[in-house]
Amino acid sequence: MLDYSVMFANYTIGPNAYETFPLVCSNYGTKLFLIGGEKAMKQAMGALKNAMKGSNLTIVAKALFGNDCTYARIHELAKIGRDSGAEVVVGIGGGKALDTAKGTAYEMGVPVITLPTIAATCAATTALSVVYREDGSFDSFYFYERPAVHSFINTDIIAKAPEKYLRAGMGDTIGKHFECHMAARGDKLDHNSALGREISNMCYAPIVEHGVQAMADCKNNTVSYALQQVVLANIVSTGLVSLLVEDCYNCAIAHSLFYGLAILPQFEERNLHGDVVAYGVLVQLAIDKQKKKMQELYAFLKQLGMPVCLADMGIQTTDRQWLEAVLEETVKGPDMEHLPYIVTKDMVYEGVLEIETLSEEENE
Repeated sequence: MLDYSVMFANYTIGPNAYETFPLVCSNYGTKLFLIGGEKAMKQAMGALKNAMKGSNLTIVAKALFGNDCTYARIHELAKIGRDSGAEVVVGIGGGKALDTAKGTAYEMGVPVITLPTIAATCAATTALSVVYREDGSFDSFYFYERPAVHSFINTDIIAKAPEKYLRAGMGDTIGKHFECHMAARGDKLDHNSALGREISNMCYAPIVEHGVQAMADCKNNTVSYALQQVVLANIVSTGLVSLLVEDCYNCAIAHSLFYGLAILPQFEERNLHGDVVAYGVLVQLAIDKQKKKMQELYAFLKQLGMPVCLADMGIQTTDRQWLEAVLEETVKGPDMEHLPYIVTKDMVYEGVLEIETLSEEENE
């Protein structure tokens, strides 16, 4: 047996989650480097500064992360952090901001604490960053030895964010359940991967139970039990799966199709990651011949207002030649390297057409 370590991100959740920030943060350092998005900083700073009053914490540097999480920006911010003498990096915002903060902290050799202001991804609790090239295209995954030491999930701030981000988080989380089970199918799993796969069930059942109500509550800026259960699924359950399972079980067809579609001009500007992943799960279920589950999920995604066909994502054609580059990018992606059977471009295209047919039938 090989030795291995599994490290999790501790977390605090609730409408007053920042109140314990000074107590927790002071265990790691007192000089803070804040990195985030412009809107996220404004949303969080009031509550964060109130929590820090009277503490020994000081903000020695603050910076916007930019437009994307890139290696160049991570290198720039790491220099700023080192020059400032920061002892802790605090990431504030959505997935790209938190991924940038995690990369910066890693290169500085200091801990990172995350303050997600939306629940669109599990970036707050995972030990990797999705890194993009300067032109906005996907570059690579940047893996770390451990995730954030703590995540403060302020549900009051998340409830006041646009509900589309909560919806997208549900889509990404649903993907974790179906992709993990597919990628691990037929394998004899070690304890960590088996545990992660079982936790992935919590990436689907609570969302089906609470998702519609959580969306309504978020639209009304209301912190509720349903909202909190979905936020926990989106940020914590998915993060635990990611940290526990071997990398090859983290994603499958749904995520790879997202990265394929992302090569289309302005696609990511028009669509949220999690929305597209949820659509990708429909295609994955079609490829995997799980027709009943595909139809059930289709109906649920419609309830949430997620895209369920190409037109919903701004793609007006099913022409094979036009989609060829998307299909090529999908099948050659790293998320396709460990599946229970070989998935070809023809299979992906046929899966897309099956979802198109289902959408047409439902709209008749």
